[in-house]
Amino acid sequence: MSIASLSLEQAPPISVPFRFFLSAPLFLLLAALALLAAGPDALQSRWTPALLGITHLLTLGCMGMVMSGAMMQLLPVLAGTPVPNPRGVAWAIHLPLLAGSALLGGGLYSGATLPIILAVPLLAFAFAVFLGLSVYSLAVRAQAHNATTRAMLMALVALLFTIVLGLLLAAAITGLLDLPMPQLAALHVGWGLLGWTALLVIGVAYQVVPMFQLTPPYPKAVARWLGGTLFALLLLWSFHPLLPEPASGILALVAACGLAACVAAFSVITLRLQHKRRRKVPDITMEFWRTGLACLLAASVLWLAGQLSGALADSTFYPLALGILFLVGFALSVIQGMLYKIVSFLVWFHLQGKLPVGKTPNMKDIISDRAARRHWRAHLISLPFCLAAALWPWPWVYAAGGALLLGAALLLANLARASNLYRHALANGHGAGHPEK
Repeated sequence: MSIASLSLEQAPPISVPFRFFLSAPLFLLLAALALLAAGPDALQSRWTPALLGITHLLTLGCMGMVMSGAMMQLLPVLAGTPVPNPRGVAWAIHLPLLAGSALLGGGLYSGATLPIILAVPLLAFAFAVFLGLSVYSLAVRAQAHNATTRAMLMALVALLFTIVLGLLLAAAITGLLDLPMPQLAALHVGWGLLGWTALLVIGVAYQVVPMFQLTPPYPKAVARWLGGTLFALLLLWSFHPLLPEPASGILALVAACGLAACVAAFSVITLRLQHKRRRKVPDITMEFWRTGLACLLAASVLWLAGQLSGALADSTFYPLALGILFLVGFALSVIQGMLYKIVSFLVWFHLQGKLPVGKTPNMKDIISDRAARRHWRAHLISLPFCLAAALWPWPWVYAAGGALLLGAALLLANLARASNLYRHALANGHGAGHPEK
């Protein structure tokens, strides 16, 4: 797919994805402030209330907002399935997701059960609408059936598993059900990170990386088999506790090695494609992607090491470092990099159909490379600070929280600037005005 093949008539109004995109940095700001407020106590283990709350502010609030907005935009453009009543559907997803994420994150952070109880129906409704719309669009109405739509469908199934497991965990936390929480938590994390997040990024990358980064396409065998293999290995890994030993341990190790190989292969292949890109001019989006892919590769190596070393797996540092590399290093880096490219493209895309010829701002002027690069540097600095905090919470947790706070503020400012440029361009009937130099 190329930019020329995209149809403006199929795309939803720009306000549909933008309400999600502009909400995401707010949750990143909240997560950074929560980390600073909790201090070193947040990192005493992976199960501290503060860390659970911060994690869900990142995953549900920040990442969930971006992924929901991106899916609302990509379904019509990549799958050829326009969203019916897009503004109404967007509000039906956005508002309960906004309130539910804040309540769940706050409830977990404080240890209060009432906010969690209030969050459950809000999040269940938001994701029911989102999943129903997405699965129907991809499985029933999609005009295009390719590696991207297949990976999206598998990611949505993984999201369903993640949500069901999360609801069960919420019931256990609030005392409604007596369930084995460590096993459920491991499955919840696995399907949320390797299933929903990784599969969606992989599927979108098949289109976005060649289209926006001007690389060769992914090898056909990779596009055809990688997503399905990852999904199948996740299923094997999920069912290994049902087997007796030693079969359970053997299956877990085989599945873990396979999962690590899949994500490592995706990282290496994407980095090689980016090295072969047709245009060698600097692109800040590439820096975010390369940072994310390097962290994903490091996370896969660390995860595999944890499967082979019981002492490492039992350490406090291991799950914290693994989560930092995957969430902050990989997912947040790639998501923020895609945000800059998608937001700039959407502003240009919608304005070029509404302004006189020659008045549409250049994509590079919508969010300047200098402004985006400042954000990337702040984000890059936060990674070693976060890893250092996993080893020595005092004093590095404050450096990590401060760097994350700065990155979130810069991201919010850059996205708000692009949104304001769009509105001013429409109101004034001309293009970029005075972009940041």
